[in-house]
Amino acid sequence: MKQAAAAAGQVASMVSGVETIEIKATIAEHQIDAALAHYHLTVDNDEQRYIYFFDTPELTLLKDGIIARARRIVGDEHDSTIKFRPVVPAEIPGKWCKHRGFKIEADASEKGIVKSASFTMPVEKGLIKKVAAGEKSIAKLFSKEQERFLTDMANRKIDYDTLSVLGPLTAHRWQFMDAASPWEITAELWKRDDGERLLEVSVKAPIVQAAAAIGGFQAVLAEVGAQRDADEKSKTHWALDYYASRLKA
Repeated sequence: MKQAAAAAGQVASMVSGVETIEIKATIAEHQIDAALAHYHLTVDNDEQRYIYFFDTPELTLLKDGIIARARRIVGDEHDSTIKFRPVVPAEIPGKWCKHRGFKIEADASEKGIVKSASFTMPVEKGLIKKVAAGEKSIAKLFSKEQERFLTDMANRKIDYDTLSVLGPLTAHRWQFMDAASPWEITAELWKRDDGERLLEVSVKAPIVQAAAAIGGFQAVLAEVGAQRDADEKSKTHWALDYYASRLKA
């Protein structure tokens, strides 16, 4: 009992200042098809996306905790995101909380809990394709507000002329309920152009449920026989490392 209380207290301190926590797990490659079949996930009931990242061949932004990303969502609004991690929520200027596209998150995985802040804005349809084709500057995807956000978070600006387009990745995304989980489950399957795949499953829960959600979601995965990937690679690193190596080559 005391150990459980201590663990809950430790989790509470790690997520202080955040309203929700997202618990993520990567499913091992050899279990991806079985996991999709178990949850009845197919291309007929998914949301399809194309994900583009922007960084240097040396991944300078990623090394500094910055992620610059754009998404084409089939049948929905396209957007761009600037994300920075780690952050201390108490040190973030309150003015950003007024923006609809701003959010602070806590991501939990086997490697620990990391807090991040992101600012997402819509972009006009067709623009991402033009940027990817070299017809428009990468800078066109990001607003002045997003640039000011990054200046507040990381005290720096992005030199868009030094960046390259990394991707796109084809993504299939599902949100569904399962009898074994009190939280809605999100599954996202990313595919690189070399055919490699990565499946990430996650749940979001209020911070007051953080400790229960972390333990509970691990139990849900074990119950369906899914093994977490021993490498526990994040989708972002898995994608950027590959496309950056291609740029260097």
